[in-house]
Amino acid sequence: MVYAILSVDEKDQVLTTYIWYRQHWTDEFLKWDPDRFDNLTQISLPVESIWVPDILINEFVDVGKSPHVPYVYVSHHGEVQNLKPIQVMTACSLDIYNFPFDVQNCSLTFTSWLHHIRDINLSLWRQPELVKFDRSVFMNQGEWELLYVLSHFREFSVKSSDSYAEMKFYVVIRRRPLFYTVSLLLPSIFLMVMDIVGFYLPPHSGERVSFKITLLLGYSVFLIIVSDTLPATAVGTPLIGIYFVVCMALLVISLTETILIVCLVHKQDLQPHVPEWLKHLLLERATILLCIRDRKKFSQSRMQTMDTSRRVENNDSTAKPTPYVCEDPRECGAVEGTRPALALAGRPEGSAALQEVLRETTAIRQLLEKREEFRDLARDWLQVGYVLDVLLFRVYLAAVLAYSITLGTLWSVWRDA
Repeated sequence: MVYAILSVDEKDQVLTTYIWYRQHWTDEFLKWDPDRFDNLTQISLPVESIWVPDILINEFVDVGKSPHVPYVYVSHHGEVQNLKPIQVMTACSLDIYNFPFDVQNCSLTFTSWLHHIRDINLSLWRQPELVKFDRSVFMNQGEWELLYVLSHFREFSVKSSDSYAEMKFYVVIRRRPLFYTVSLLLPSIFLMVMDIVGFYLPPHSGERVSFKITLLLGYSVFLIIVSDTLPATAVGTPLIGIYFVVCMALLVISLTETILIVCLVHKQDLQPHVPEWLKHLLLERATILLCIRDRKKFSQSRMQTMDTSRRVENNDSTAKPTPYVCEDPRECGAVEGTRPALALAGRPEGSAALQEVLRETTAIRQLLEKREEFRDLARDWLQVGYVLDVLLFRVYLAAVLAYSITLGTLWSVWRDA
């Protein structure tokens, strides 16, 4: 019977258990008549003074700290009982892919090292059904939980004429995942949730970049701290380790997306006009697909930008001075009487002054129109960045949810299995 699971060494693939070992055999040379010996039916004898079968465990790898029991019980029928607790260190093929929801199946094979089956045959003292779910002495307070113990008898032969008997027990244990869920999974989930919430910070501010950089650094420190908690083995990598790596990659992708959006939103003066295909794709099609409510604002901005570009193209024609033409001589006379400043146009110094004023006025108007064009350009890039930010956020959110649901489903299936 299994008393306790002392340790499971994933790196060395060693299982250490503490079991109650009960061995019974019949020795015909140890029989007596109780009537001749004052009705004495049972005695205890030193182990060194009688014959003991050489039953060993094939998976045995090291000597455990087992207490020494020097005596055995012998009944008058010749039945010998060897009852003792032993600590067993055995090799076990541990599969940690499902950590911390893993279930391990380790075998303990009892067989005679020298004697054939005609000399020593093995059998169970109790029924296999009683052995399977017997947890009467198991200490159920550690990291591992005993599920059941399967027993199987097999006869094998090394040579054609030599057959041996072996009794194999499969100890099936399951790890309790609560500690690892609280210390490993929940902090990682909280950091990923904070990364998703960080998308609601305004993209035109620099706070989002610093916030996501802080999250990435915090997750790196978290991985350094939990690296000693994960089982270290060269056989395989646990799925939770892949989960942490994917979460780190998602944080890097999130930071890259934020930097891209900030570059689109800021420094628009150094950028060209938004291509028409990009406007059509993001400001019209993507807004409908993403169910963005203020689609009219995008179309109005496009019309204003097109009008501004037309005004800029006509700057040369509007900048040329137009001479004052009078169709009515009386109007010309009235103008000459009321506007004496126009009479200076015929003089060289007056014409030069008016031309200089006209050039300055045209330059101011062009500057204002250019500033308005830059504002429209900045507004277009801001809207493109906003729509692209919403699109990438929803793609990122869908990827995180799909990955989390897949892992949760796999772990729940393995847990139930």
